[in-house]
Amino acid sequence: MQKVTFIGLGVMGFPMAGHLQKAGYQVTVYNRTSTKAQSWVEQYGGAMASTPAKAAKDSDIVFVCVGNDDDLRQVVLGPNGAFAGMKSKAILVDHTTASASVARELAQKASAIDLAFLDAPVSGGEAGAVNGQLSIMVGGEQAKYAAVETAMQSYAKFSKLLGAVGSGQLAKMMNQICIAGVIQGLAEALHFGQNAGLDCEQVIEVISQGAAGSWQMDNRHKSMIKGEYDFGFAVDWMRKDLDIALTEAKNNGSTLPLTALVDQFYADVQKNGGKRWDTSSLLTRL
Repeated sequence: MQKVTFIGLGVMGFPMAGHLQKAGYQVTVYNRTSTKAQSWVEQYGGAMASTPAKAAKDSDIVFVCVGNDDDLRQVVLGPNGAFAGMKSKAILVDHTTASASVARELAQKASAIDLAFLDAPVSGGEAGAVNGQLSIMVGGEQAKYAAVETAMQSYAKFSKLLGAVGSGQLAKMMNQICIAGVIQGLAEALHFGQNAGLDCEQVIEVISQGAAGSWQMDNRHKSMIKGEYDFGFAVDWMRKDLDIALTEAKNNGSTLPLTALVDQFYADVQKNGGKRWDTSSLLTRL
């Protein structure tokens, strides 16, 4: 089987790398906190390395899943970065939710040293990563996408090439724009229903079968009703993603009034101590 590398073992990367190892790939991991890499090796096998460059050595595919643009540059560029260790023709697949501009920047630098780059942000949250049910939005060349598609299927239920490099990140921005509006709508509906004296569990059972139904409704309404907000994607991370989307909107002339408003609602949640609550915590400010 192919030798692959996985850089970044956070709540998403840790199980994603595990799926690759279980699928039969020879996986070498790197994480800035080495104890996390050691824990991964103890759980799944494989190998760990002390730098991204060493982890990427001899791999056919290098997967990255870190926090933001700066984190991405840190683990990819420089003498200890992944590019420095990758062999000719190898492909770096970036699962970070980052800007389209950094994707284009890294793709250009990869091409200059005979490497390939795909931006491939994911959707599905921690549960999707653990269960191997992520959706992946990809930007890059068709031939390079075809070369990594099978490996990605070890942790994804669906992936699609959407255009040139940067297209994956732009699609992820659309994803987050949609989620922000849907969660706010669900929060307002539950707030209204509780104030009206309705049994919201029973109401959701009905309306989830109609046009109001959504993933957020199916998976988050019960925890929202209970006031429990420890289920994955954190408010801090959502605000980072929405900032990327709102910045891109300024660049391409889009008007996103609802997204900007919900972003400020999330700022309220942060001020109320909810930085690490999951995104459904919008209900708390109501």
